[in-house]
Amino acid sequence: MSIPTPTAGKVWLVGAGPGDPDLLTLRAARLIMRAKLIVHDGLVDPAILALARPEARLVSVAKRRSRHTMPQDAINALLVREALAGTEVVRLKGGDPFIFGRGGEEAEACHAAGVAVEVVPGISAAIGGAAAAQMPLTHRRSASIVSFVAGQCKGLSEQDWSGLAGRGRTLVIYMGLATAEAIADKLIADGLAPDMPVAVIENATRPQMRVLRASLAGLPELVTREKVKSPVVIVIGEVTAEPQVDALRALALEAAQ
Repeated sequence: MSIPTPTAGKVWLVGAGPGDPDLLTLRAARLIMRAKLIVHDGLVDPAILALARPEARLVSVAKRRSRHTMPQDAINALLVREALAGTEVVRLKGGDPFIFGRGGEEAEACHAAGVAVEVVPGISAAIGGAAAAQMPLTHRRSASIVSFVAGQCKGLSEQDWSGLAGRGRTLVIYMGLATAEAIADKLIADGLAPDMPVAVIENATRPQMRVLRASLAGLPELVTREKVKSPVVIVIGEVTAEPQVDALRALALEAAQ
């Protein structure tokens, strides 16, 4: 399927997926390979950026906790300015642009300035990480509801998460590493059992991926003991302890040998 070339500039909000370049959509790969300007997050894998043509401009707008290369307003302004100048801009975002990626804010800025914008979805960190760990986020025996929340946001302690986790439910927490202790305390205070199983997925889908397990009460100690580093998603619920998780992993390892 060909991608039409616009006569004026345009912004594509492109999901780069959780890390593994093989998990890019075909449309995302094609756009990366033809882009004149790629404005990318810090977590986009270098192998994905290597798909860009040699003359493409690559601009990093990496964000880390309390340390941003470029404020969000400046990113919005950059996208708009370049598109209005006639540039085809690929805004390359880890995971999916509309799941904790501020893609909505960037799309709003483009629309307000009269800039054409298109969203190319990507595999989110939760979906990709769970799949790589062979951990079903839903299962007929244990979960029919999945919720995604941000563990690093204003007013975290005041938010009510009491209906998001528990029996029959899976809770996936993005950006929760730095606040793991507060998250565990909060969920237990909201009524979740301290022995609820938890999995921490570090570097989802990448060669160095780790899947670590603990109880909810033991989450802070696990993070400290194992020296867990971002990027991380935290999965809370009975699916993390499902017996088929280890069985599927064993089969995969056996097939690979």
